[in-house]
Amino acid sequence: MPERRRLDLFLNVGHTLDHLLLLIFPTVVLAIAEEWRRPYAELLPLATGAFFAFGACSLPAGWLADRWSRAGMIKVFFFGIGGATVLAGLATGPVSLAAALTLIGVFAAIYHPVGIAMLVSEKPNVGRTLGVNGVFGNAGLAFAALFAGALADFIHWRAAFVVPGLVTIAIGIAFAVGVRETPRAAAAVRTDGARFPRALLARVFAVLCVAVIANGIIFNATTVAMPKVFDERLRALTDTTFGIGLLVCVTYLIAAMAQLLVGNLIDRRPLKGVFVAVVLAQVPLLFAAATLANYGMLAVAIAMMFAVFGQIPINDAMVARYTAEEWRARAYALRYVVSFVGSAAAVPLVAYVHSRTGDFQALFVLLAALAACTLAAALAFPGERATAAVAPAVR
Repeated sequence: MPERRRLDLFLNVGHTLDHLLLLIFPTVVLAIAEEWRRPYAELLPLATGAFFAFGACSLPAGWLADRWSRAGMIKVFFFGIGGATVLAGLATGPVSLAAALTLIGVFAAIYHPVGIAMLVSEKPNVGRTLGVNGVFGNAGLAFAALFAGALADFIHWRAAFVVPGLVTIAIGIAFAVGVRETPRAAAAVRTDGARFPRALLARVFAVLCVAVIANGIIFNATTVAMPKVFDERLRALTDTTFGIGLLVCVTYLIAAMAQLLVGNLIDRRPLKGVFVAVVLAQVPLLFAAATLANYGMLAVAIAMMFAVFGQIPINDAMVARYTAEEWRARAYALRYVVSFVGSAAAVPLVAYVHSRTGDFQALFVLLAALAACTLAAALAFPGERATAAVAPAVR
């Protein structure tokens, strides 16, 4: 296999593991709550530190990647997140579990600013690359619920952490052996393309901030809450942790195709038009999810997550299109800091809404309002004509 394709494969698998390991807990917490005899709303916030670290540590990870080594940081990612996940499986109580989950978030933060920057390096059309990578990431979301539910039901909830943690370490060894360090192209190739005026970049940055904060909260809240939502709303379809995990898995796998579709559209259609269409679909779907149950909820959940996942390559394409190669890891780091630090609020938000209301109706109404804010930002995003007028060489 050519070295570039081998690297891309490892990076895509890394994206799967990044999301899979980070989202084991929202499914396993259902089993932990039974064993420890503590309520869901009390245990779920143990993951808050993980999601906060997921965002806060992105910036130092991107800085280290640009200053030291991107490939080296990916090695740290594989070994660090794998080891932290094993530790979570060995936790003896809420404090040690929260600490291990936070450590998972610290190492999980490495992947997006570093891995995405490596993927798009020297590629003129990034839409398909980001779309394929997004499918791998969403597969991690999907199989987190399935594997965690299966291992928790058939072995023990601890196995849901230990087994994938050990697999990740093994993949890290394969990466260290199979991918050699190469000089970064950015060191030799400084940006010769068009430079955008500050006013245009400020406009793009403002839109991107609104989009990634809102999408981060929506993405995190829906993915964290989905196992519990299905547990409460799909009682006619399943009543086991494995069954819930299977339905969440199917939902995410279908929705994952959105990133491939949107990635191809980004390369062929104006970015603004794709952006507006995807966000426009989120508003009514999130609102409809507030009250539906059983088959209606399952159908809307698939369509809703299709639209939510579809926005991710759009946000990443904005960064790729408007930043220079030599500091792109730091640009992605800033993008994910803004996104994930904001989205860290989703975990306590889900727990708070459920503890106060006993269901998720108010949560989905709030998320629909956030999607409406993103739609307003999307309408303010510069179109192709505005971009071409100042930088004809940039797609």
